[in-house]
Amino acid sequence: MRICVYGAGAMGTSLGALLTNAGTACDLVTRNRAHVAALQKGGARVSGLPVIPVSALLPEEMAGKYDVIFLTTKQRENDSVCAFLKNFLSEEGALVSCQNGFPEAEIADVLGADRVYGCSLSWGAEKTGAGEIKVTSEAGYHFALGAFGAGRLLSSIASVLEKAGKVTVGDLAEIRFAKLATNASLSTLSAISGLTFGALAKRHKRLVLALMREVFLVARAYGCTRLPLNGHDLFKVFGAFGGVTLPIAMKKYRDTRSGMLLDLNAGKRCDIDYVAGAVVRAGEKKKIFLPYLSSAVALVHDIENGLAEIAPESLDLLKEGSAL
Repeated sequence: MRICVYGAGAMGTSLGALLTNAGTACDLVTRNRAHVAALQKGGARVSGLPVIPVSALLPEEMAGKYDVIFLTTKQRENDSVCAFLKNFLSEEGALVSCQNGFPEAEIADVLGADRVYGCSLSWGAEKTGAGEIKVTSEAGYHFALGAFGAGRLLSSIASVLEKAGKVTVGDLAEIRFAKLATNASLSTLSAISGLTFGALAKRHKRLVLALMREVFLVARAYGCTRLPLNGHDLFKVFGAFGGVTLPIAMKKYRDTRSGMLLDLNAGKRCDIDYVAGAVVRAGEKKKIFLPYLSSAVALVHDIENGLAEIAPESLDLLKEGSAL
């Protein structure tokens, strides 16, 4: 089986390194020339793992067909990226989106539903230099995998991932909402405040849970009966006693910061519309009002446009008019 990880930034590089270290050959592809050169010369240096020699390519160096392509790019370019990758996917091949939100429908418009799968990755990672990745969580490597269409290759993809970490195969909607429960709350608030997940869970847990429970409300409206993440059901973990369990659950992610925060600090637009914004749009279709998530999305856009600052005090703007 020929495999590619397209979009080898922090998460993509760590995924490719895990697969390679487990004996599954794969190509890591990114437009970052310095990163490719460093990977080719010195291997992937991922914290907690040995230095791993990897195959790294620029997009223009890709050739032939792949049986599985793991997609780890930002979502805003999915149309053009998937049109490009279609030329490198075998006739019976699969594209596995490791992105946040609900990217599968858009990808299926290009590739067809039965070739599309979704996978959530459990760990946090930051690129600290060319070829260097820092893993910012201590929860291990977990994958949650689901099929958008018929799922003919579901078991084969799961077998590949099982060599690199723990795999849960399940309903794709439940998998997506489970990841969004953390990303739309913790990642979004980290982007606004600049704080780590650990600090948010300790100092602002009521606000975290307010956003998270809005995600729960929408997930239930779409028929989700459980939200599986890292072997746990988030409905139960962060239910009635969420104020107690949140700081405990985030201990292994205490140093993790949002990837959106890194983009904002670099002066880039972030993927808020595909994270908390995706939940807001899903809620609108069910006529569900989501005051905290809607306000959080608007606040991140204000930060992008220079109308608000990244600071813990900015979280107070979300609390105004509430009992939090």
